[in-house]
Amino acid sequence: MNRNISKVMIVANLQKEGASLLIDDISNYLDSLGIEVTVFSYSGKTDIPKLASADLVFSLGGDGTVLFCSRIVESLSIPILAVNIGDFGFITEISKQEWKSAFIKYQNGQLNLSRRVMIKVMVERDGSRVAFHKGLNDAVISSNGISNIIKLNLKINETDLGKYRADGVIIATPTGSTAYSISAGGPILDPEMEALIINPICPFTLSNRPIVVSGNEVIHITVEEDQRTDVILSVDGQDAYPLKSGDKIIVERSQTRALLIRSDKRNFYDILRSKLNWSGGANA
Repeated sequence: MNRNISKVMIVANLQKEGASLLIDDISNYLDSLGIEVTVFSYSGKTDIPKLASADLVFSLGGDGTVLFCSRIVESLSIPILAVNIGDFGFITEISKQEWKSAFIKYQNGQLNLSRRVMIKVMVERDGSRVAFHKGLNDAVISSNGISNIIKLNLKINETDLGKYRADGVIIATPTGSTAYSISAGGPILDPEMEALIINPICPFTLSNRPIVVSGNEVIHITVEEDQRTDVILSVDGQDAYPLKSGDKIIVERSQTRALLIRSDKRNFYDILRSKLNWSGGANA
């Protein structure tokens, strides 16, 4: 079934080589079809723009650009056509040479959507909510220094999981399982699973291991007293918030999803095999 597309937003990371030319190519093509185009381009740190309405968003950049786009459209259920400029990331499946064919196939109903879990992250201090963020990859609570152990208490729903002495803890979505979490020894999950990963970063106690929990669980993290370093919360590596002793961080699955247009040229496992060099040979 054909999809009616009349308004498109292009979000482009100008730090990626060739982004400006690709903006022009896509804009000119969509203009020729009578499709209204809005462009938001940025370089470096920027605020999230307001998006009134659109039928589709082009993400031009890398995985970080997709994370940025997901926060723009997360409450609007707008599909993202993620075009990778450079080497393939884990999230971006469509190359810059394939954007037009991918758009046409999606418009003609030939490409489906990948529905990705997002998380909402809340910080409570003295009984009041002082911060609220949403993310596609992860929430990371860590020291704001180098190799400093922090003290955290974790609960799943009302069950005490224990005290963590570690460089920090990562709460990752399945999409985020191939980001910071994998570098910290976490498992790789199929990106469309309904689950969350709790992954301690360099724990002082070896019994603190990564665990995968149901996407229905609510994770409570308390920053304990007498920290020897500053503690910080980071969401998707893009939003940061300083924490204080006694702060409670609540992480749970969002009711909204990131909608990513699938490629018919490659899938998550193709990219995983390529990125991780799963050749099965001597150099694997």
